[in-house]
Amino acid sequence: MCERIYVKNYFSSDFKLGVLGGGQLGRMLLTETQKFDIYTSILDSSKEAPCSQICNEFHVGDLMNYDDVYNFGKQVSVLTIEIEHVNVNALEALENEGIVVYPTSKSLRIIQNKGIQKQFFVDHQIPTAPFLKFDSLNALQEAININKLTFPFVWKSTQFGYDGTGVKIIKSADNLIDLPNVECIAENLIPFKNELAVIVARNKNGETKTYPVVEMEFHPEANQVEYVICPARIFDEVSKKAQEIALKTAKTFDFVGLLAVELFQTQNDEIIVNEVAPRTHNSGHYSIEASYTNQFEQHLRAILNLPLGNTESKVGGIMVNLVGEEGFSGDVIYKNMNDILKIDGVTPHIYGKKQTRPFRKMGHVTIVNKDIDEARKTAEFVKKKIRVISKE
Repeated sequence: MCERIYVKNYFSSDFKLGVLGGGQLGRMLLTETQKFDIYTSILDSSKEAPCSQICNEFHVGDLMNYDDVYNFGKQVSVLTIEIEHVNVNALEALENEGIVVYPTSKSLRIIQNKGIQKQFFVDHQIPTAPFLKFDSLNALQEAININKLTFPFVWKSTQFGYDGTGVKIIKSADNLIDLPNVECIAENLIPFKNELAVIVARNKNGETKTYPVVEMEFHPEANQVEYVICPARIFDEVSKKAQEIALKTAKTFDFVGLLAVELFQTQNDEIIVNEVAPRTHNSGHYSIEASYTNQFEQHLRAILNLPLGNTESKVGGIMVNLVGEEGFSGDVIYKNMNDILKIDGVTPHIYGKKQTRPFRKMGHVTIVNKDIDEARKTAEFVKKKIRVISKE
């Protein structure tokens, strides 16, 4: 395999960065490419994707279709992703023809399937919850019938899960009703104190940096992150352990780019890996306002093999997700926006999605404050005040 060699002039040049996916993560990445004057080309299935409004080139295509991904990749200098649900066979073919692809097809093959991902953790002594893998829901039900699997447990579809979709806590047989008959895993239900996350940045030279540990609070029904708190309100020794495990995970994958490592802090203060995301991540949005180098700039630095930026926080930060309110679908309205804009340290980010629906991610708000407890109070006010609804 021969890798194309490019003069390292990414700025105001004929270099072209290709991004698979045109959603909000891509949109925020484009802010950084525009800062550096890096030419961008986006592929997404929807012509109304958030990136379509602000990139240099926009192409409509299916991210899971081999030909669409392959033909798009042939036109760019470096190819990256903003969503992991892409055709890996096409990425592998592009790599074999010298196109630089980060994250690599090898990493994505493992991460795309949660069963394979979990086995990877086990094989490399990365702490994770015990699990069983099943070819179908029927096979899982048979395991329950013969007492190989007992309630409660966490059911996860091995593929195509996102934002709480494809994950369910199973407490009884009734909870299995209406689940899809697909390949899945059943994880032990771990009692935990906190859900944490660490973003690791790593470039081709092996330079590696970790962001501070963040604490995540989830919506009980939608299983979506409501608040991301940085720094996490945990003891230093727990934070250090979380960063060490996240760093080991990234190095074991030989990962290039940004790897978000989602973690559980158990009741005994052990740290175990829940799952990973091979891209910029919801848990790092606070970094746009609160960090010296935000996660989107850092992703560019990592995949272009540039020196990595400072991951330290300038100030405490909390991110509040803005999601579509239940009972509303259609043309979006952000109600009470003026009220939150009056507050010092509050910055909204709107993702450019014209249509809202229940629990759809429509934007986020960052709150910065030297006192993280005060920031948390403001975040709760913002969450209660702003409403993402539709026109009547």
